[in-house]
Amino acid sequence: MGGDREGVVAVEWLYGLEWQTVALLLVVACAAGWVDAVVGGGGLVLVPALMLGLPGMSPVTALGTNKVASICGTTSAAITYARRTKIDWRMAGPAAALAVVFSGTGALAASHIPVEYFRPAVMVLLLLVLAFVVARPSFGVLVTEPEQTLRRRITAVLLAGTAIAFYDGVFGPGTGTFLIIAFTALLGMDFVASSATAKILNAGTNLGALIVFTAGGHVLWKLGLAMAVCNIVGARFGARTALKRGAGFVRVVLVLVVVAMVARLGAQYL
Repeated sequence: MGGDREGVVAVEWLYGLEWQTVALLLVVACAAGWVDAVVGGGGLVLVPALMLGLPGMSPVTALGTNKVASICGTTSAAITYARRTKIDWRMAGPAAALAVVFSGTGALAASHIPVEYFRPAVMVLLLLVLAFVVARPSFGVLVTEPEQTLRRRITAVLLAGTAIAFYDGVFGPGTGTFLIIAFTALLGMDFVASSATAKILNAGTNLGALIVFTAGGHVLWKLGLAMAVCNIVGARFGARTALKRGAGFVRVVLVLVVVAMVARLGAQYL
């Protein structure tokens, strides 16, 4: 990745952000925390805001700074969910451990793989997710409780802890959404239980990527920590909202967020 630490420090001190820009980034961080806690996708809100607020920031630095806020928000949301709903730690624990490793690997590859390679594929995946969720109104709302065979559990651990975790390290938008769909489809969880489990995995993916981005000097710590405080506030509120309003509410937010992500990625690609 190459540790251009001096250049990153220069960015942090020389941009001289106006207070209006800082205030806007903090508000966006709070909103991103709420969205991420409910259905995932907070990075698609915060990363573009960072790049607009600091013109000239490299995509890798934007991803690294976003991870500071994101890991705080997802950890806070995970704690809130864990206190109020049952989490299958036998599955979530190993998957999160794998996620630390594979998201770190993805972060190492982030500066070598053009983002343009991911946008079309992610857009197609999100459109498939949208079509599937819309076509099946009961999906994630009415729990079907399929038999959680060993094969299904291993598939969920490997898919979430390796492929989706790698994607989060190298690019990221929609990671939480993909985790929720994977757990719901493979293990028969409702959307609230899937979102709770996804937060455990997200904490692992964020940790792995943040370690690598920090080692490469691609983190603006002062800005990242300020946004982290607001991201925690939004994440705690989002987790409580999801727990209170239930799977039907999460389904509606999921559809809206997927539509927004497809529109955003489509605009960037075109």
